[in-house]
Amino acid sequence: MKGSDLLDIIDKMHREKNIPKEVIFQGIEAAVQLATERHFGTETEVVVAIDRISGEITAKKGEEPIKPDDLGRIAAQSAKQMMIQKIREAECNAVFDEYAAMKGDLVQGTVQRFEGGAATVTIGKSEAILPRSEQIPGESHHVNERVKAVILDVRKVGHRVKIVLSRTHPDFVRRLFENEIPEISDRTIEIKAVAREAGYRTKIAVSSIDMKVDCVGACVGVRGSRIKNIVDELGGERIDIVRWNDSLQVMIPNALQPAQVEEVFLYPRLGRAIVLVKDDQLSLAIGRRGQNVRLASKLVGWDIEIMTHEELTEGIDRAQNWFLQIPGVTDEQVEVFIEEGFLSYDDLTFLEPAQLAELAGVDENVAEEIIAVAEEFAEKVGEEAESEPREHAAASAPARGSAALGPADLFPPEPRAAVEAKPTLESLFGPDVAPEEPSRSAAEVLGESPPAPAVEDGKEPAS
Repeated sequence: MKGSDLLDIIDKMHREKNIPKEVIFQGIEAAVQLATERHFGTETEVVVAIDRISGEITAKKGEEPIKPDDLGRIAAQSAKQMMIQKIREAECNAVFDEYAAMKGDLVQGTVQRFEGGAATVTIGKSEAILPRSEQIPGESHHVNERVKAVILDVRKVGHRVKIVLSRTHPDFVRRLFENEIPEISDRTIEIKAVAREAGYRTKIAVSSIDMKVDCVGACVGVRGSRIKNIVDELGGERIDIVRWNDSLQVMIPNALQPAQVEEVFLYPRLGRAIVLVKDDQLSLAIGRRGQNVRLASKLVGWDIEIMTHEELTEGIDRAQNWFLQIPGVTDEQVEVFIEEGFLSYDDLTFLEPAQLAELAGVDENVAEEIIAVAEEFAEKVGEEAESEPREHAAASAPARGSAALGPADLFPPEPRAAVEAKPTLESLFGPDVAPEEPSRSAAEVLGESPPAPAVEDGKEPAS
């Protein structure tokens, strides 16, 4: 083969398979060297080089030049196999590097076929997998359909690259907003957080760096013109756009809208917020199957518990009785526990002995004993709750509308309220905080009348 022909082949492979030319040169050199060593034996050093300008291949055994005709057919076949293997590896690495850098990005491809519910989608010159679990519930795709998705994962499987797509990940909604809203793409409006249950509901928190730009109104558009395209892409999924605020006292009521919140009490040590609402707002705040409070918790990164005033008072009384049953715990320590948001034995078990010792003013050995007793009592309470009829257990639950999440260090700790004598609502907690402008869902913007809240406990009518 002439050197110019070799250069043409290398250039074509570089353009078609996106493999660096130097990698192809090194692969051919390694293949020829392997074939030469197998022909002459490995006791003699063999050096193979390709001129990067002329494309001429030179091979030497020691100081003696080697002609290609001297190698024979078997050596040439070995060189060919080695070259194919090296090029496949280089192609795999190139595809992996390209798409690994695109994780979380929005791509568009064509559905080629289905295998067990998973769709194979062509994106560019590569194939990707859209698993059934990453498809929006209730949607169906067909062959030759154009679909949008985000790249969820990229990994090597042998000499192939597996690209996994997702239409259920929160980043899918984030990228759709970036594509549809110019103010987001140019960073005038920033998406602070996204919480999503694919196919049902999404909450997205936005803020604007320009005081003249209404972040919520810009995302909705005139008569919902902007949000409509996103809702259509998501198959009618409900989207609540809320205004971000660095203060949790404001952000949590925003996240729980359309429910009206009366008070928010924050407990940074547990990463928990107790939200008080009126009886007629309870089901709306919790949402259907707890969806509203669950998404709000994900949005702010704190565990949110929805209660009425009566339920909180009952919870405090019950916690006092429980904690006083722990040997060695004083009334003053009980007040401290409740002030910090501990309302059950389980809450105490989340603390390390050193943390409890500092909180209660005892040494670590005593703190360990308190935690051990709390764990034992928590198991007994759990067993008693399981043995009760379901209706009675639901009525005696210490908290309603809880969405469990781990503590998050997103916000600075709030000051604690002073506690005097027996804890009461007034002595434990601060003043009411009025929420900001209500969030706006896609249904409200598009002119659909919002459903009236249900009167059933913990439920919300279908939207």
